[in-house]
Amino acid sequence: MDRKQQDATEVVTSLRKEGFEAYFVGGCVRDLVMAREPKDYDVVTNARPEQVVKLFPQSVLVGARFGVVQVSRDSGMIEVATYRSDGTYIDGRRPSEVSFAQRPEDDVCRRDFTINGLLFDPAESRVIDYVGGEADIRDRRIRAIGEAGKRFREDHLRMLRAVRFAARLGFSLDRTVLYAIQELGTLIASVSRERVRDEILKMLTQGSARRALELLDATGLLAIILPEVKALQGVEQPPQFHPEGDVWNHTLLMLEWLKTTSPTLALGVLLHDVGKPATFSIRERIRFDGHAELGARMADEICRRLRLSSTQTARIAALVQNHLRFKDLPQMRRSKQMRFIGMEGFEEHLELHRLDCLASHGNLDNYQLARNLLLTTPPESIRPQRLVCGDDLIAEGYIPGPQFKQMLHAIEDAQLEGTIRTREEGLALARKLFPRNCE
Repeated sequence: MDRKQQDATEVVTSLRKEGFEAYFVGGCVRDLVMAREPKDYDVVTNARPEQVVKLFPQSVLVGARFGVVQVSRDSGMIEVATYRSDGTYIDGRRPSEVSFAQRPEDDVCRRDFTINGLLFDPAESRVIDYVGGEADIRDRRIRAIGEAGKRFREDHLRMLRAVRFAARLGFSLDRTVLYAIQELGTLIASVSRERVRDEILKMLTQGSARRALELLDATGLLAIILPEVKALQGVEQPPQFHPEGDVWNHTLLMLEWLKTTSPTLALGVLLHDVGKPATFSIRERIRFDGHAELGARMADEICRRLRLSSTQTARIAALVQNHLRFKDLPQMRRSKQMRFIGMEGFEEHLELHRLDCLASHGNLDNYQLARNLLLTTPPESIRPQRLVCGDDLIAEGYIPGPQFKQMLHAIEDAQLEGTIRTREEGLALARKLFPRNCE
């Protein structure tokens, strides 16, 4: 028993000593049944929130209306919730009213899926199953508690959660769940973009991105949430470079290689060819002229629509815009190579390129070249401190203006090439390339 489980067990034991019922509930029980290590533990009890707070002075009441208390322990916060039953859902997210219940089965029956509706008694190491969740785990199936359509009308985001659980756990969607999502999928458009974003990022970063995308497509949700990605289907590619087939299949293969990763790299992979459908043409062969540039603009729009941070949005757009530059790496001057591998977050650019190659022609020569440059070049040579700044040029008698950027760039190029190493050499180069009497 690890420390988290030990702390959660102690919370249950303390509640029971005071005469209350208490059990583990939800995802932690599912993981225990599947012999997985839970990330955290939730407890459900018939104790009211004020009774929980009184028993655990270091606790925080985080959802008085919903009876949720966070109990602080050395291993982290343990969420303790009072048995409840929900009233009518009127906004596709929350119940209009909540009433506390006395029976655990009442609490379980308001939850989303059977695999998340299990209770566990740590004192007896016993699973309590009111909804058939153990059988669904054995059958590797995502099934709703009660009528699937009702569950999804209550909280529309549950449709995305069904896809995420099925992908991450390697389960199938029960046909009632699949049909209900296909019927009610348009309701997802009313869910806040932040909640949709969070589910999409979890799907892409938990090691089952390809399966998640295929399920999003099968349920019809992909066309609603990410129509630009749906548009990749059927877009042919030149077979000499892409023997794997169309852009959709290429993207799926990249996602299959993608394991647990950052949100920016995951979205960079998903969107790297999003500009291809609009730039498709045939001139002696299939071409996608300008697709990286268009794709970067489209990625920026998609990220803003999903309410990603400006920093994440800029990184993802940069991944899309620069993913073709690796093909020119062998012909680049040393200074241009250094600028390229010196880009912020270059490791993600490098990994996207590796996946791009693996999912198409399989040639990793340019990947190895870039990786070797990155490994063998000292950081101070990739991003050296500038030898000359604008103040130095002013001191030399140059008048500030648009030419300053060109001058500083030329000096930095020479520095990256290794042809100059001192401030004096940089200023001498400026005088040579940009004589003051020629301004």
